[in-house]
Amino acid sequence: MYTINFRTPARRWTAAAAACALVAGPVVLTGAGAAYATEGHGSASAAVLHTGLDVSLLNKTVQVPLTVSLNEVQAPRSAQKTALTATLDGVNHGKPFSVLRAEVADAEATVEGERAEASATLADARLHVPGLPLLSVVEIEAVSSKAVCEAGKNPHASVTLPAAVTVLGKRVSLSAGGPTHVEVPGVGSVRLDLSKTETTSSTAVATALRLEVSVNPAKLNVAEVEGSLTLAESRCEAPAAGEEPQAAAPEAPEQAGDAPAQEEAAVEAQGARAEQAASAETNLAETGGDSATPYVAGGAVALLAAGGGAVLLSRRGRRN
Repeated sequence: MYTINFRTPARRWTAAAAACALVAGPVVLTGAGAAYATEGHGSASAAVLHTGLDVSLLNKTVQVPLTVSLNEVQAPRSAQKTALTATLDGVNHGKPFSVLRAEVADAEATVEGERAEASATLADARLHVPGLPLLSVVEIEAVSSKAVCEAGKNPHASVTLPAAVTVLGKRVSLSAGGPTHVEVPGVGSVRLDLSKTETTSSTAVATALRLEVSVNPAKLNVAEVEGSLTLAESRCEAPAAGEEPQAAAPEAPEQAGDAPAQEEAAVEAQGARAEQAASAETNLAETGGDSATPYVAGGAVALLAAGGGAVLLSRRGRRN
């Protein structure tokens, strides 16, 4: 009987634990969904020029880095500066020198709603490196890049290039088949990588022109210049679709509230059956109507018979 009474609360505790688990489960999932919905606002950036040069000086063994940019913007911004100058210790007696001059140099980046877009344009531009004030590394008529990322659509990256450019004073035709190499004796070499575009399911990158430079001007106290120059680069990342978080915001509490209610009702029904079964077992135990009742009754009869026999024997012994 004690065993049956002990099992009944255990079954009630198990049903209650199951109910708590089912109610708590949807709460955890709803929290994870809300955190996921806050991600993916989108981004866009653009730049007319990036430099990554190492400048070696004639009178020193160290290299001086030249890392500058022109019209580098992130959404929501734009810039239209058409000239860039820089100064380096030990170069041109510490005076500013020209890095880029152009008639047009625009960079723009925007993120509006479900669309992120970036673009960069450069026209009638001349690019210089330290030590070559009169000779341009490259002269460009017009280049541009554009990257567009929109939620739910494939990102797009595009580049516009002229048919030819001037590199270290030489007119060079641009080829889409691969990089272009230009060497000038006594000055150095330039490698041009053209029209690089990359896209993924949500991002896009467009680079109009990238130059790998290695020149030895031996002027203005500059022994050698090596590094890279990137022209007209645009990047974007698509925002998350606005429809999903809007739909999830009002419906999530209702779904989270309905599911536990239904599951709790099912658990309550199961618990009610469990309690009914437990009470039935308890009633059987109290009335002796369980599966062990025949054995108990048989044992009682045997004990009564044995007791009666013992009483009769004792009475006969007294009489004798």
